[in-house]
Amino acid sequence: MVKPAEGDERVLAAAQQIMKSLGTSKNMKEDMMFILSNLGSRFADIGDVLSSGTGKGGLEEQLEAAEEVIMGWDADSGAKAQAFLFSEGYMDEATAYLAAVDDVVRAVEELGSAEDGGEVLERAESVLQMAMARLEDEFRHVLLSNAVVFDADAVYESMHRLSNSFQLDSPHSVEFENGEDDGIQAPMSVSVELVNPVGVDDLKDIADRMIRAGYEKELCQVYTSFRREAMDEYLTLLGVEKLGIEEVQKIEWSALDEKMKRWGQAVKVAVKVVLTGEKRLCEQVFSGSNMIERICFSEISKGCVMQLITFAEAIAVGRRASEKLFRILDMYDALSDVLQDLRVLLCDDMREFICSEVEVILGSLGDAAKGTFAEFESAVKGEKSRKPTLGGEIHPLTRYVMNYVKLLVDYSDTLNRLFDDVSHGQKGSPVAYNDGSDSRIGDGSPLAHRLLLILSSLEANLEEKSKLYDDKALRYVFMMNNIHYIVQKVKDSELGKLVGDQWIRTHRGRIRQCATCYLRASWSKVLACIKEDGSSGAASSSAFKLALKEKFKNFNLCFEEIYKIQSAWKVPDPQLREEMRISISEKVIPAYRSFMGRYRHQVESGRNAGKYVKYTADDLENYLLDFFEGTPGTLNHPRRKTVG
Repeated sequence: MVKPAEGDERVLAAAQQIMKSLGTSKNMKEDMMFILSNLGSRFADIGDVLSSGTGKGGLEEQLEAAEEVIMGWDADSGAKAQAFLFSEGYMDEATAYLAAVDDVVRAVEELGSAEDGGEVLERAESVLQMAMARLEDEFRHVLLSNAVVFDADAVYESMHRLSNSFQLDSPHSVEFENGEDDGIQAPMSVSVELVNPVGVDDLKDIADRMIRAGYEKELCQVYTSFRREAMDEYLTLLGVEKLGIEEVQKIEWSALDEKMKRWGQAVKVAVKVVLTGEKRLCEQVFSGSNMIERICFSEISKGCVMQLITFAEAIAVGRRASEKLFRILDMYDALSDVLQDLRVLLCDDMREFICSEVEVILGSLGDAAKGTFAEFESAVKGEKSRKPTLGGEIHPLTRYVMNYVKLLVDYSDTLNRLFDDVSHGQKGSPVAYNDGSDSRIGDGSPLAHRLLLILSSLEANLEEKSKLYDDKALRYVFMMNNIHYIVQKVKDSELGKLVGDQWIRTHRGRIRQCATCYLRASWSKVLACIKEDGSSGAASSSAFKLALKEKFKNFNLCFEEIYKIQSAWKVPDPQLREEMRISISEKVIPAYRSFMGRYRHQVESGRNAGKYVKYTADDLENYLLDFFEGTPGTLNHPRRKTVG
């Protein structure tokens, strides 16, 4: 080996040779090219000399200098013990410390390959161990002091804006950005910083030294331990608690409903934002070792995903209840959505393990959704409430079922996928309604088939409930109200596309049929009172006048009874209510007006005429405005003097 002075002399000699050549060469261009072409190898030789130090003695001197720097920051060596290198005001000291670590690592590498490392090697390894302990603490400090506060609400808002910008319906995936991993394209998501950029640079500097020194295990432990805790905190801020299956199943529905809702939102943020950010952080910090980056990210992501799917598993195996279906479907869609992201983010065995676990839970959630749907179908068919609604109003079951199935349409793609395993013989098969229809109705999809069966069960149940009314006319009003409500809900939503126009036409016909049956049941008796019976007695005879008075009297009594009862009945829909009044008017008023025109004068010419001719046709028209309002009316108006 050459002495340091000899290295300096070689550098000086090289420079002198360049100057001499420049001054004497006849062909300067060619000489310069020749000199420069050899200059790299000259300095490489010089670098080898310098980097090799001065042999064992030179290494000892370098080691002493590095040891002095490292010992000066040792935890047991004085004033600097409580300070951190990687903090404000210590930039130069941190740089010097890292340079000292580099010298020690280089010394260990060279002495370890030499035959006579001996005591110097042991000393270097001892110093290196001390430095690594310090760097481990520094690494933890940088992680802690540079952690960015995670604003869950801001992330949710950003995700919401991003989804809206692409006109997405929850819970579908966001547009794709350029980026590939194993041929899988990565979806775009909101980007967040989990550690300040300055801190990331410091973490990388420390990680590079620890990896080179062979302290990968300690590095991974401190990093994954800290980042797992951070991940737990992120999930808590996102509303995902660390709960076991038994704990979840003991939660009351109102609280569980909120947790399921938050979970569906959180799982997308956790994967698309948090884990994506964690992956990026690992790549930056451990850019010097792809293996370390993969190990650390796998450990951190595993804990996060397993916590998420534990809650989903608890929901999947929980008690079936109709009110849970939409939340289960939201969870299913959310988890399906992030499966692609997980395939992109994860690698190798961890990808296979995590994604297979997610697929299992997806299957369980799908089974839970189908089971809950079946529970709803059974509930509609078997609902046995025996209390009739007041005045033939819309039954609560009808409102509940129609609002429920209307929401189901928003999950058509998911439900069709889940029901796709139904036997082909059932798909698109005709649904027989209680009106005798056996036509093929609907779009033939699995969901349309199931919804038509539910609507059929609902109608059958309503038919049974209509029998709770003693008044036959009220039964028809009840059925008319409920079928009208069903049809309106179908028309005003995507349900119409599923069940089809033919179904709507059929049920409009049922509404008209109910109205006709009501008119017959309610007003036939009233009209019979003023029906021409073919009497041929003299118009002026006492017997004929007495018969006319009896007809007027009976008409008045029947009308007043109907008025008192049916003004208390309820037809909620304004248009249907008006149509019913018009139908009554068209059936009753012309007949009464004709009867009045022919016979009123004969009755009014006698005594107590007001007892018999109490109402004009216009009076009746006005009283009909009180029908189906849900409030009993009172016929206490004086007789109007207008001509009928």
